[in-house]
Amino acid sequence: MDFLSELFVFLVAALIAVPLLNRLGLSSVIGYLVAGILIGPSGLHLIADTERVLHFSEIGVVLLLFVIGLELQPRRLWVMRHQVFGLGSAQVLSLSVVLGALLYLLGLPLGTAAIIGFALALSSTAFVLQLLAERKELNQAHGRAAFGVLLLQDVVVIPAIVLLTAAGGSDAAHGDLSWLSLGLIVGLILAARYLLKPLLKLIAGTGINELFIAAGLAVVCGAALAMQSAGLSMALGAFIAGMLVADSEFRYQLETDIMPFKGLLLGLFFIAVGMSANVGLLLESPLLIIGLALGLVAVKFFVFIPIAMIFGLHRSDAIKTSAVLSQGGEFAFVLLTIAASTSLINAQILETTVLVVTLSMASTPFFMMALQKFTGKLRDNREFDQVAHDESPIIIAGFGRFGQIVGRILSATGQGFTALEANPGQVDFVREFGNEVYYGDATRLDLLQNAGVANARAVVLALRDIETSSKIAATLRDLYPEVKIFARAYNRQHEITLRNLGVHYVIRESLLSSLDLTRNLFDSLGLDHSAVDLFRDHDAQTLDRQAAVVQDVKAFRQTTREAQEELRSLFAED
Repeated sequence: MDFLSELFVFLVAALIAVPLLNRLGLSSVIGYLVAGILIGPSGLHLIADTERVLHFSEIGVVLLLFVIGLELQPRRLWVMRHQVFGLGSAQVLSLSVVLGALLYLLGLPLGTAAIIGFALALSSTAFVLQLLAERKELNQAHGRAAFGVLLLQDVVVIPAIVLLTAAGGSDAAHGDLSWLSLGLIVGLILAARYLLKPLLKLIAGTGINELFIAAGLAVVCGAALAMQSAGLSMALGAFIAGMLVADSEFRYQLETDIMPFKGLLLGLFFIAVGMSANVGLLLESPLLIIGLALGLVAVKFFVFIPIAMIFGLHRSDAIKTSAVLSQGGEFAFVLLTIAASTSLINAQILETTVLVVTLSMASTPFFMMALQKFTGKLRDNREFDQVAHDESPIIIAGFGRFGQIVGRILSATGQGFTALEANPGQVDFVREFGNEVYYGDATRLDLLQNAGVANARAVVLALRDIETSSKIAATLRDLYPEVKIFARAYNRQHEITLRNLGVHYVIRESLLSSLDLTRNLFDSLGLDHSAVDLFRDHDAQTLDRQAAVVQDVKAFRQTTREAQEELRSLFAED
């Protein structure tokens, strides 16, 4: 089969398997794995040369390491230092030791057990980040913890690749880190500092987007080839290149340009992994393979929970983090393939381990779904904080992005406040930066009373949820009518609801920012920005009319249409 035919088979397999499994609630990575199994030697045998495909698809891993390098800004590492260097190091070390010891007790030689134990301790960066993004959990406490651990794993895999390559002593490796290799790394750093950034600036100045994309790919491939020529890992070169341009003004553009190639080629890598999975081995020894896969997931899950809790994660977040990191990862395939190519492990162990890791990855979405209700119950059992309040506090209900800005300004001007947040993960995250915030549900009257609402000068409803903020506003108006309420509204209907409840001041979350942007746009274009002020005044008048007929859908729509015509007339007259 020629190259174009193989490419067509890959694309069709991915287009069929990935959407189908996504509709079943499974990650796209599993779709790629299934696609590989279907077209590989264990399936329809449409493509037989698995080794060649796997070798080519490693470019996806190279691009992944480049993107990871782009993420490694010193400033970001410092903020995440506890998750990355503390929690991440503890995870890799503890699981490497535990898994290696278990494999040794199962009869593997000490060196083989150590290599496989370390490889299995690593989780799948691509799989976990994709899964967390699909579940919208990257910004939750367990999502941030998982990202920190994965970042550390991605860093330590670089020297592991180098050491495995050196330990093999084969012609493909060229052995140790020679002075030439070290000189090449130093040369790469100097070239990136004094040549790469000016060159990227020159290419960006042409305004030809595809030329800049080509430059980005050339940087990755050039760095990878340079490392490979010195007998080191291609991934090491890509990682160094990404890290060296992480603080440049081209970081985001490079990341945007590389992402589609990284995604496609990483998908091809997972397809190649699926092709290499020996399904026949699973059919021959199903109990052994499935038992090993479940054992891997169980060991990684239970060993990591107490470690995560030691590093400050709440019990439910520790369980979620352990669950999402419980599978083996793509770097296990890379490390074990290198170990097999240098005769450090045999082919049978490689096939078995690849199959076990693949099954462990496939189990993760199901594992997460099974734990969701359980962890939800655990989170509900967390007791609300005891709130210490001032004589006349300002209470902020909801301490996300909106509430934090209010709080920072109050703190800067010496004004005390009490912040209440119902998301324990957000509470823990905000406290890491020295902010005083209490875990509690502001819809509960007892919590508001403990926070000192009876003597409050004002209550700020910074919540985005319409039902929750409306419920709090109604409670305050009924029981504490003298308290002034300042509220954030999600949309127009929410603002009308809050106004009808008697809230002192309401602002739609996007109104002022959109008006300010439009005013600056008009200024930049040399246009009269008085139209912006005219729009705001008319919008406020329209809102008053709509608030009076909000229960009458027909009248509300008629008012909206009339307001649009009035606005056109006003602009025409102006």
